[in-house]
Amino acid sequence: MPASALLESARALGPQIRAFSDEAESLRRLPPELVRVLSEAGLMRLGLPQQYGGAELDPVSFLEVVEEVARHDSAAGWCVMIASTTSPLAAYLPEKEAARIYGGDPLTVTGGAIAPSGTGRSVKGGYGVTGRWQWGSGTQHCSWIVGGTLTDAGDYRLMFFPADDVEIIDTWYSSGLRGTGSNDFAVSDLFVPESRAVAIVGAPPRLQRPLYVFPLFSLLSLAVASVCLGVARRAIDELIELAEVKTPAFSGRRLAASSMTQVDVAKAEAALGSARAFLIDEIGKTWDAVLAGREVSLEQRARMRLASANAGARCVEAVDLVYHAGGGTSVYAKSPLQRCFRDIHTASQHIMVAPRTYELFGRLRLGAPADTSML
Repeated sequence: MPASALLESARALGPQIRAFSDEAESLRRLPPELVRVLSEAGLMRLGLPQQYGGAELDPVSFLEVVEEVARHDSAAGWCVMIASTTSPLAAYLPEKEAARIYGGDPLTVTGGAIAPSGTGRSVKGGYGVTGRWQWGSGTQHCSWIVGGTLTDAGDYRLMFFPADDVEIIDTWYSSGLRGTGSNDFAVSDLFVPESRAVAIVGAPPRLQRPLYVFPLFSLLSLAVASVCLGVARRAIDELIELAEVKTPAFSGRRLAASSMTQVDVAKAEAALGSARAFLIDEIGKTWDAVLAGREVSLEQRARMRLASANAGARCVEAVDLVYHAGGGTSVYAKSPLQRCFRDIHTASQHIMVAPRTYELFGRLRLGAPADTSML
């Protein structure tokens, strides 16, 4: 499906996605019916190679689709992002294994966690894997779950586990992104064949197509930032709608007529717009390098992470501005502003956009030693 059609599909599904928001919040996971709707629309496979039924979207289109879903519901956008940034791993799998995981059922969803919280013991034909991972967003609706693992040879691998072999541990009692089902998950001495133990650090993808040559961690960072952009867009729009009808206590004019509200809306729009522009500019430079067959430099990878972290921080700034501008209305559970406030402060804690990324870029820019393994 073309990128434009996927974006239009996300927009058209907006009211339906919003209609599930309260249920997702209550369940602390996406309702199965919403997962089906998103999957049937192809929104859970934005990064999957086309040969397995995926969209194989370019990075800017990827951003736009995730952003649009997140604008309607933060949790849905987050789960679309997680599933769609896991699916590019098909490009690293042997073709037979990728077809087995992704090619059979077009509604197959994958997810998991990249942190190396598992240990892999070498056995004949593969590994015996044991571990417990946090932040398993969407794992309750996944067919296959990925866990970052350190092998006894010192290698970092992403291991694919059949969902039926994974224990989901009910830990997701969070302030924000409650509907993402980001529970812990665990396996114990589970056999994983070598063909499902994916090396992504220092190992080229099997499919040498542009999306998979594009740095995988850069794709993950821009995808997380895309959710932040969608949440901020929703918050600003909600405040504008509220300002048209609300007359604050002890005031004789609507909120929209307040100069303070006007300034806050302008600042929020500037924060969001500048963050989005910087991110898209850096994506474009990296994508141009990939399309031209040039190696993406370490500096460009670092700038991608910087732009993603900046997007997270600026979106927090934008949401905080409009949340406070909404006054007492913002604190009620029925107000979308309070959910945007909780969700943006949760999303921005992700390691790919967290404030400590600034230090990484600064160290590289100033010539200081830095850990570049996740660039």
